[in-house]
Amino acid sequence: MMKFVDLYYLTATTDAGTFSRAARHLGLTPSTVSRRVGRLEDELGLTLFERGHGGVRLTAGGKAVMPHVRRVLAELDAVKSAAAQNGSASVGEIRLGLRVPPVGEPFGSLMRAWRVAHPRILLKISELNDHDIAVALEERRLDVAFVPSFTLWPHAAALPIYRERLVAVLPRDHALACRQRVTWSSLREETILIQGWDESQAQREFLASFLGSGACFQVHAASKQSVFALVAAGFGISLAGHGQAETTFPGVVFKPMDEPDAWFRVDLAWMPEAEEPAVGCFVAFIRDEARLLNLL
Repeated sequence: MMKFVDLYYLTATTDAGTFSRAARHLGLTPSTVSRRVGRLEDELGLTLFERGHGGVRLTAGGKAVMPHVRRVLAELDAVKSAAAQNGSASVGEIRLGLRVPPVGEPFGSLMRAWRVAHPRILLKISELNDHDIAVALEERRLDVAFVPSFTLWPHAAALPIYRERLVAVLPRDHALACRQRVTWSSLREETILIQGWDESQAQREFLASFLGSGACFQVHAASKQSVFALVAAGFGISLAGHGQAETTFPGVVFKPMDEPDAWFRVDLAWMPEAEEPAVGCFVAFIRDEARLLNLL
């Protein structure tokens, strides 16, 4: 059966013009190179070289074959190069799931550092709810996800990455809007607008641990921006991460929570069976960068 190595011997002999020079280039004996080229000729049923005292030269059949041989070897080298690059995670793709829009810090700093360090690895993001992120990771439609730690599910592997302070999201004309900071007790009589889906009420359960089970929640299967729009229209108030307060939204104001426990942790989650080199590289990079920035 024809072997790729024989094609390398054929190409080396063509370029060198003699079996001796080709053998020196390959680190072999001339007899080995001559024998392998002869075996290749037998397999092809074609004489590739005219042999003489001055060396060898391609026959007409050999000249017809060589462009195809070089093309095959070039493709093989491309396969090896692609495998080496992907195996070392220098190229590839990361499908990243997000629970909230990727705005503000420290998320921005983490992503900028990753882009600079790995510009050839494509990053594709999907903003999904808690349940859909879990399903997408388990079905391998996502590779990794940034999620609040209170939404983690049992089968996920996870690393703590950073803490994010909570802020109150108020209509611009709300009575609390004039305060510098607000407390849990000042919010207990308010209608709290939050995100939630039939499959996941994690945010409601998390906030109820601070506000009490008697708090009035209105749950919306909608984006955070849609919830903010309802706040601006006076339907209630909401709570969000500090990163989202770094942007402006018409009709709302963001007020820091004056409570020591008003924060949540953001984790990087993935399935422990994930084997793509780029995924392992991403996890290790974000872990090390978070430690370097002292985010926890």
